[in-house]
Amino acid sequence: MAKYKDTDKYIMNTYKRYPLTILSGKGSYLFDSDGRKYLDFIAGIAVCSLGHCPEVIHKTLSDQSKRLIHTSNLFYTIPQAELAGALAKKIQTYDKKLPLYKSFFCNSGAEANESAIKLARKFQKKNGQDRYEIITFLNSFHGRTYGAISATGQDKFHKGFEPMLPGFKYLPFNDIKSLKKAINKKTSAIMLELVQAEGGVNIIDVNFLKEIKGICEEEGVLLIYDEVQTGVGRTGRFFCFEHFGIEPHIITLAKGIAGGLPMGVMMAKEEIASAFEPGNHASTFGGNPLVSQVALEVISKMDKKFLKSVEKKGEYLIKSLSLLKEKYPLKDIRGLGLLIGADIDIKEPSKIIDKAMEKGLLVNITAGKTMRLVPPLTVSFDEIDEFISKLENTLKEVTR
Repeated sequence: MAKYKDTDKYIMNTYKRYPLTILSGKGSYLFDSDGRKYLDFIAGIAVCSLGHCPEVIHKTLSDQSKRLIHTSNLFYTIPQAELAGALAKKIQTYDKKLPLYKSFFCNSGAEANESAIKLARKFQKKNGQDRYEIITFLNSFHGRTYGAISATGQDKFHKGFEPMLPGFKYLPFNDIKSLKKAINKKTSAIMLELVQAEGGVNIIDVNFLKEIKGICEEEGVLLIYDEVQTGVGRTGRFFCFEHFGIEPHIITLAKGIAGGLPMGVMMAKEEIASAFEPGNHASTFGGNPLVSQVALEVISKMDKKFLKSVEKKGEYLIKSLSLLKEKYPLKDIRGLGLLIGADIDIKEPSKIIDKAMEKGLLVNITAGKTMRLVPPLTVSFDEIDEFISKLENTLKEVTR
């Protein structure tokens, strides 16, 4: 397995890379510099929602690049306006009674979360409230920039970068007693992932979420959903919150929204969004015409039929994994749609990665023990069967 010789020489050592040089991809597969083919159940970390190099993205990139690539947000552009409208309609398709949600476009999930943090504080200040604290949860992950990493409830991401920005509290996930004790007159917002993907695929308890919503309404606290990984069809609904029936004040999206191109979005109810005024926040590249047009095409594919297929494939994958659980050290298989976690009950779970790679399978271990499965949303049932076969062969060898 080849490794591009100049990577370590010229690129900063911020990733522990797998020993593969990827040259191309198609659908659910990647191809390396040695000509080997891999079934990809990482999908760019839940980014390549329509698979690798789909024709719709080829055509959209080609057509839009001939018209306009970038002009900055000093001017109006049609793709950005249409994308914001399409996203607002996605929420009102879920519930027509909900108010208009406005969008702010940026380039990543971390930026979207930074935007949400700023908007929450600005809204409270504009309304005469000295509220700035934001409650997040242990095992959360909100990004690598300073605000986002300060919001992240995992010490391992803080080490070496202390002190974190002030104003964040980290509480146990799904623990309402600790939350009630922590709320005070300084609390601006509660920020959470409905499924803690990086933290081990931990799903929020619906009763906990209902309690949070009640507290927010009673105390004047904003509710922020970080749907950077769970949004845009990943869980079998366009927004993950549709599973729980409780809408947020602010929601962030990224990863799969532009099918592999960099984009982040922060959406907020109109009354909240109005707290931002010109000069309060910005992003030079955010929502540029090229990426916006691609994102518009990606989300246009996510109709009811498509989302239902994601849900069914997720159920099939969980059922197939459960059969392996009877013979191999898999436990606590869980997930929504095609965001699935399975705990590996062996001494060194990371061994799964290398052995699976030998079998032509790409998987990811997160939280030290959880195999996180986020294949393209277009993965087929036959490819899921292929995944199960390769995984079984991997587990046989690892546990021998």
